[in-house]
Amino acid sequence: MKPAWTRLAIALNVALLVSGTPVMAIPPAPTENTSTQQQPAEPPTFELETTASRLTTIVEQRKKLIEADRLHQAGQHAEAEKLYREVKEPFTTPIEVKQRPEPIVDATQLSPAGKVYWREAEAGIAQNLQTRTLVPLRLLVEQYPQFIPGHLQLAAALNKQGHPNEAIDVLERATSLYPDRSELVKAKIEAFVAEKKWMEASIAARRFAILNPNQHSTAEFTQLADLHLDNYTRHLRRKLRGNAIANVITGVAGYALTGSLLGPLSALQTGSMLLRGESSIGKSIAKDAREQLPMVEDKIVIDYVNEIGQKLAKVTGRDDFQYEFYVVLDDNLNAFALPGGKVFVNAGAIAKTESEAELAGLLAHELSHAVLSHGFQLAAEGNLLANVTQYIPYGGTVTNLFAMRYSRDMERQADALGTRLIAASGYAADGLRDLLVTLKEQDKRGEPPAWLSSHPPTGDRIRYVEELIQRNGYNRYTYEGVARHAEMKARVEKILIQKELITKKKHHR
Repeated sequence: MKPAWTRLAIALNVALLVSGTPVMAIPPAPTENTSTQQQPAEPPTFELETTASRLTTIVEQRKKLIEADRLHQAGQHAEAEKLYREVKEPFTTPIEVKQRPEPIVDATQLSPAGKVYWREAEAGIAQNLQTRTLVPLRLLVEQYPQFIPGHLQLAAALNKQGHPNEAIDVLERATSLYPDRSELVKAKIEAFVAEKKWMEASIAARRFAILNPNQHSTAEFTQLADLHLDNYTRHLRRKLRGNAIANVITGVAGYALTGSLLGPLSALQTGSMLLRGESSIGKSIAKDAREQLPMVEDKIVIDYVNEIGQKLAKVTGRDDFQYEFYVVLDDNLNAFALPGGKVFVNAGAIAKTESEAELAGLLAHELSHAVLSHGFQLAAEGNLLANVTQYIPYGGTVTNLFAMRYSRDMERQADALGTRLIAASGYAADGLRDLLVTLKEQDKRGEPPAWLSSHPPTGDRIRYVEELIQRNGYNRYTYEGVARHAEMKARVEKILIQKELITKKKHHR
């Protein structure tokens, strides 16, 4: 007779068959010849009951999510939302979304003390007195951060007195408090431009345009983003032409060190790609990537990822890219984006996520890096600084792109924009947040992906995204895509198993 634990495992595996996710491996039943001493001890009854209860709850939750998705797709949104709310738990960390005071643009609305600071600052500006200007403005911004002209005037005074970086810091803090105030963002863009930080200016304008699609100034900021990206590209071309000789010298040094012509050719090729622009870089590197990496060829899986990706791409606000999505035959939960909107996602990311919304969160995060030109910026800076990384094992453009480490600020920008993209595309807004929870679980098991080392702590990212969702009123009680994703998971898992079997056969030869 089979042990109770085996019977329970069979029952639960059957129950979860609809999700395409087995609960556990079922041990073989002991034969009559097996001695009592050799039989494994059964788990304590309370452990069986706890596990059974938890897994039964998971089964019921998934059934409700599948039904909620069906209702949503049928247009019965109120009924669907009710089910989503029944299943989804409150966010893991209770967040008190601090209510920012309403912005003030008229000095007459300040308190008496605030009016005194403002009058003193105006008098200091009129008399061109540095201390009399800066001291009251600093106090005003600190005590009345809702007074928008205070930030603008303090930044202007710092610029005039030769402190441009401090002026940018003032505007960065102001726009973090009031990201939808166009006058603050415009002042920050102008401060970047004054310091010839055209890429930063372009990114700031692009973010504002995408995150505030209903503002009347959205078109203006899109134009600013394109203008300053062009300025950056022209500046880059001038530097690259001046840097061409240095690239050749670096390449010759590489040849002397390695005995291979790959070094000088790669240096020249990289410079040539950068000169052709953002989309050309992505197209060239994507071609190399497809040749160097094992790719999933299953059309159904590829079409699934491409459908999600194209849906997200439609709301990015950038139509100058030809967006393409590829699936790498790798079982790790990972993805990367190349300049120009080329996104690669591992098969393992499909296998290890639980819904279409969660996969969309991963794609949206990576897509955000491309939309905000993060990869282009890093590629350009890497080429201008050195080509030494080309001489590492398996070197070349693809390896270099994998080795890139986005700054923490870039990662936060991608989390914010990625969350906006999935919400705008009709997915549950917590798709990216749920992905981060999955990554945090990998952290706990001691198997975090290597690329997470350059990211902000996962717990901090979860709290940040949860606050974004609550502050902006994004809808997390809408389409998850559980049943469809389960079908794709099962399909991908078979592909990964086949790959593993083929690899084992090669090793045994």
